[in-house]
Amino acid sequence: MGHFEADTVMGSSDRHCVLTLVDRKTGYTLIGKLEARTVERTTERAIELLRRSPRRVRTVTVDNGTEFHGYRTIESATEARFYFATPYHSWERGTSENTNGLIRQYLPKRKSMVEITQPDCDRIARKLNRRPRKRLGYRTPEECYER
Repeated sequence: MGHFEADTVMGSSDRHCVLTLVDRKTGYTLIGKLEARTVERTTERAIELLRRSPRRVRTVTVDNGTEFHGYRTIESATEARFYFATPYHSWERGTSENTNGLIRQYLPKRKSMVEITQPDCDRIARKLNRRPRKRLGYRTPEECYER
């Protein structure tokens, strides 16, 4: 535990989106609202979310999006090591891609995320973290991760 994958999930063509961080082993999810998908906003929110994690975050694997170019700042603030997946190899971040699909149940494609707030993101993450998973023996990510 403690090895995360990160990604951004866009709604419509406006600037608002969410940042997702998912533990690879348990599926424990952290979601943060971004007013814009910029290096500065992504870095600030990632630091905030990683510090909220009940366990130490060891690594974070991300795609090659420019929003993650502030990774050195995040590494120094959280002691988490960053890794970049090979371009166009989404299967290297399969947990993140699967979780983004679950998040789409709450935040559909082509729908603006302007009205979404951080408390909304926390509520969605809480719902996902309390959902039993077959791969965890029908325990919840919350039960597995927070012990």
